[in-house]
Amino acid sequence: MNLASISENLDIEKRIAITPEIAKKYISLGFNLTLPNDYGTHLGFNDEVYKNLGVNFLDNEEKIVKNSEVVIQIGLPVKEKLSFFKENHTLVGSLNAFVNKEILENLKLKKINIFSLELLPRITRAQSMDILSSQANLAGYKAVVEAFQVYERAIPMMMTAAGTIPAAKVLIVGAGVAGLQAIATAKRMGAIVFATDVRMASKEQVESLGGKFLTIEGSENLETEGGYAKEASDEFKKKQEELLSETLKKIDIIICTALIPGREAPKIIKEEMFKNLQPGSVIYDLAAVQGGNTVFTEVDKIVEKNGVKILGEANILNKLPISASNLYAKNVFNFISNLYDEENKKLNINLEDEIIEKTLIK
Repeated sequence: MNLASISENLDIEKRIAITPEIAKKYISLGFNLTLPNDYGTHLGFNDEVYKNLGVNFLDNEEKIVKNSEVVIQIGLPVKEKLSFFKENHTLVGSLNAFVNKEILENLKLKKINIFSLELLPRITRAQSMDILSSQANLAGYKAVVEAFQVYERAIPMMMTAAGTIPAAKVLIVGAGVAGLQAIATAKRMGAIVFATDVRMASKEQVESLGGKFLTIEGSENLETEGGYAKEASDEFKKKQEELLSETLKKIDIIICTALIPGREAPKIIKEEMFKNLQPGSVIYDLAAVQGGNTVFTEVDKIVEKNGVKILGEANILNKLPISASNLYAKNVFNFISNLYDEENKKLNINLEDEIIEKTLIK
């Protein structure tokens, strides 16, 4: 069976969907794998490395797609490249199904099988395929590193003959996978960490990492059956604002990670709250690309308000592309392995399998 991947737009995406380590696994599984020239060169994965593993190379991406049955990507290819796909092709990736709904509907009408992996169910069997968790883990870590780099003071407490430097106080907004990794990273670097989340189940996880969970009186558990956050009530939002406003008076660095799938990011750090932040404080907003958790967040810009720096990038994983590619490629390989009938050398789109049923665009 023919499998391929074509180049992403390097201006916005430096990750790749198939690393040399995973290319070897696909070939061992029985796939004929084809890639375009210089597919991984920007990450140090030269074509020769892939060729030595048995990978084929072509310089024409249209031919690559048309000669393949399965195409694996990071994100949705541009319109021009989508025209390469034909009936019975299978496209697998993180295709942002909520935002790209109309485009994916049109592809489906062409009888193309489309699997968008951010739709994976949160079940034990799907953990090894969970692209959201693997990528969010890295994003949470990198957000802390980036914020600490901009913050112009020491992070851990330091006792010197000249006096004591107090530890930086960090607030993590949203204690999902990215938030929990941010807590762990900030703690390892010597910060005092606080965290807040609308899901009460997060409290135990935050505290197990050494963070202090900010509990809102009369909290409601705002967690979907799939384990994601859902929209809070107006009453809850008001209580959350009051607690945050008071907490911000002692916070040096804020890492924002709060997202609602398919929706604009909730505005948690309001304009009036900035009055409580100390000049020199830093906010890193991982929700920037979905509108941001602060009212001032702008994508790929450092905005300064009242002496507070607000950072937000379209794709923070472009700063860790090799690590991110390695994890993503493993996730997708595990998904393809579950989808592939090795005995008959074909895909088995079994809709009784919850993993396949949930990720297939229907």
